[in-house]
Amino acid sequence: MCTAVTYQTKDHYFGRNLDYEFAYQQTVTVTPRHYPFVFRKVPALSEHYAMIGMAFVQENYPLYYDATNEKGLSMAGLNFPENADYKPFHPDKKNVTPFEFIPYVLGQCATVLEVRRMLVNISLYAENFSEHLPLSPLHWMISDHTESIVVESVRDGLKIYDNPIGVMTNNPPFDFHLANLSNYMALSRSDPQNCIAPDLPLKPYSRGMGSFGLPGDLSSASRFVKAAFTRLNSVSGDSEAESVSQFFHILASVAQQKGCCQVDNGFEYTIYSSCCNTDKGIYYYTTYENSHITAVDMHREDLDGSVLASYPLLENQQINFQN
Repeated sequence: MCTAVTYQTKDHYFGRNLDYEFAYQQTVTVTPRHYPFVFRKVPALSEHYAMIGMAFVQENYPLYYDATNEKGLSMAGLNFPENADYKPFHPDKKNVTPFEFIPYVLGQCATVLEVRRMLVNISLYAENFSEHLPLSPLHWMISDHTESIVVESVRDGLKIYDNPIGVMTNNPPFDFHLANLSNYMALSRSDPQNCIAPDLPLKPYSRGMGSFGLPGDLSSASRFVKAAFTRLNSVSGDSEAESVSQFFHILASVAQQKGCCQVDNGFEYTIYSSCCNTDKGIYYYTTYENSHITAVDMHREDLDGSVLASYPLLENQQINFQN
């Protein structure tokens, strides 16, 4: 499963944990403005906004897991099994396949407001990338500097939710997660007040008891609450180093360790964590085996070109000895 978050200091940041039991050969991939995006049922884009993100490149086509375009609009697809429902061809809509959705949106939209207008005419069309790469059941978080939305294609249509929390996980649908926060309204960064027995001299016996009851398990509902609490209470300086460091600490609060979540094919774990400075176009990442933060700057590439630039992940742990 996965968790996506936004964060604001002097600049705006967007990123995610990708949690799964195995990895594809994903790379940090920069798509320049003149790379031709050819779509299955809608007209191709020969010119579009440049973007950077994590992608599995197949047949020279970037299948983005998450990405940010040069205008600062960001988007991430997260697992949404049993709820995602893609549609047959709709003659009155723009039929975009789910694997095309990120480049189609980020290639043309600069703000969430523009995305909202675009989505009125979009149907997420059920067509696999190939015989060996079937569609993944996904929903998406889309953010700019001022707002976030969640997009879910479900049985009764395309749902668009305002996301004032700046967090998204997996099942159930997003409206459940917002409502579920009501169960945790009493959580606080401050010490708790004695409401149960005011006449008794009850006192906190430990620091951090204002967050007593904060979930710590790996379920998507619990990760949503934990990430929301951590993000909403996070404090850091405005420098790039402090902001990026704090962002990765937010993601680390809901990271998954190998061995804690068994699935049919092994153990689900946090394969990579990402953080993109959406103002500067710098994509940072860590991997499960390499906690050292690595960066790729999209503006160091030829954004007026037509060829993808892909950087394989640095997977080996980097340890600095001081003696």
